[in-house]
Amino acid sequence: MTDLAAFPITEKWPAQHPERLQLYSLATPNGVKVSILLEEIDLAYEAHLVSFERNDQFSPAFLSLNPNNKIPAILDPHGPGGQPLALFESGAILLYLAEKSGQLLPSDPAQRYETLQWLMFQMGGVGPMFGQLGFFHKFAGKDYEDKRPRDRYVAESKRLLGVLEQRLRGRSWIMGEQYTIADIAIFPWVRNLVGYYGAGELVGFADFPNVQRVLDAFLARPAVQRGLSVPAA
Repeated sequence: MTDLAAFPITEKWPAQHPERLQLYSLATPNGVKVSILLEEIDLAYEAHLVSFERNDQFSPAFLSLNPNNKIPAILDPHGPGGQPLALFESGAILLYLAEKSGQLLPSDPAQRYETLQWLMFQMGGVGPMFGQLGFFHKFAGKDYEDKRPRDRYVAESKRLLGVLEQRLRGRSWIMGEQYTIADIAIFPWVRNLVGYYGAGELVGFADFPNVQRVLDAFLARPAVQRGLSVPAA
């Protein structure tokens, strides 16, 4: 049996199946990136809920795995060289799992780097900007009398959607006909923007029909549907 006792996180979240990859997450856009990928590649895993309501992300156990106190994080008992690997940051986890499984990342070097380019586009642009818009539109920031911060993120979110709209013209997915980790990174955030944040009208989402088309195709995938509810609350 795989022994994960050396990792303090397993004291708070005991592994019932220590031979499987351990996922510590919550069903946020960043969290479901990893659960969707795990479902797509059909890799056995065990999901643990990191509750923000309980401030689990600030617990010593979670910080032992991710000192940046953000979800998701993983503990792979079968990492490089057969040794356990602890990893945080959703983009790094997507890249690791794609390379581990040999799936959802092109093998051609040029296409591989192009895919990673769009992964970084999500991490550096889409995620932070859509997240800030959510704060100023749905959460505490909505009560600020000064709407200039909100409008700044509205404008930047529209610009990013425009970049996606142009990229997706004539393409089934970000990389053309091949579905990749770039799609898995980007479209949970698009879904969140127009769904949970309720900002579709604010950003003029109707003006981006190709983004809507690919979002619909993404959400129709069975693995996506399963991954969106992991971990269960």
